[in-house]
Amino acid sequence: MRFRFIMSETWTSLKRNVPMLLSVMLVTFISFLFIGSSLLLQAQITKAKGDWFDKVEVVVWLCPDGSSTSANCSAGTAATVSQINDLQKVIHSELADDVSSVTYMSKEDFFKNSFLKQYPNGQYQGQTLTADDMQDSLWLKLKNPEKYKVVSEVLSNREGVEEVVDQRQIFEPVFSVLNKATAATAALAVVMVVVAILLTATTIRMSAASRSEETEIMRLVGASNWTIRLPFILEGAIASLIGSILSCAALSAIVQVFVTQWLAKSITWMPFVNQMSVLMVSPILIVGAVLLSVIASTVSLRRYLHA
Repeated sequence: MRFRFIMSETWTSLKRNVPMLLSVMLVTFISFLFIGSSLLLQAQITKAKGDWFDKVEVVVWLCPDGSSTSANCSAGTAATVSQINDLQKVIHSELADDVSSVTYMSKEDFFKNSFLKQYPNGQYQGQTLTADDMQDSLWLKLKNPEKYKVVSEVLSNREGVEEVVDQRQIFEPVFSVLNKATAATAALAVVMVVVAILLTATTIRMSAASRSEETEIMRLVGASNWTIRLPFILEGAIASLIGSILSCAALSAIVQVFVTQWLAKSITWMPFVNQMSVLMVSPILIVGAVLLSVIASTVSLRRYLHA
């Protein structure tokens, strides 16, 4: 009986306050759309880092024939076999705990297997390059990619080494931009959540004020505070629930149109978030929106419908 009464009061309240409830739904929708976007951006960064950082290697570029800006290559000649063997011994003895594998790549192999794949005609910056323009190198796979500095310190000043490069440096600027975008989105989302909480509390308080006579009669006949408050709390929770579900649907549509059907087909070398990512984020958005609404309504009514 009490459950039927509460649901009846909730339905009546919903029909009476359609404009205000639409405003709560709209603000909740926008707020949690930004929150969801922020979470998906962070998921994108984590996904890309996990994929790229497992594949990238530390490249030890050996001295080339001809001039070089490195003091280790002042002789102007390519690294000798003896120097290369010494480097490999150093790697196996001093860096055994950090390096999982070492691959020697001659300039001919690099030209054929790497350079020509990126530049099929061999043209780079207006010049046609050949294998003789390349240089030998050692490719190191690290057990822990974060140990790059240790490897660099050990190998950088060795004879025959022109430069030690961590391939992650190529991606760090991209991650920096994505992190800043995530921070900006998260900051805007926080502002919108505060607005949603305030609007929800105000809406529920106004709804309670418009039915003050009914609530007073209910109190006089012995209704408990929770029996009086629950219809108002459910009113805000339902509006927030619908708003959050709409935000999840919008995120799904954005990912499908702009990520799956566009970016993923245009940039095939990067892993992207997908519908599974949206499904993982959606429960957080829905539960978070309902909880915030319930908390905001409860606090607001506690001050207004005091016993």
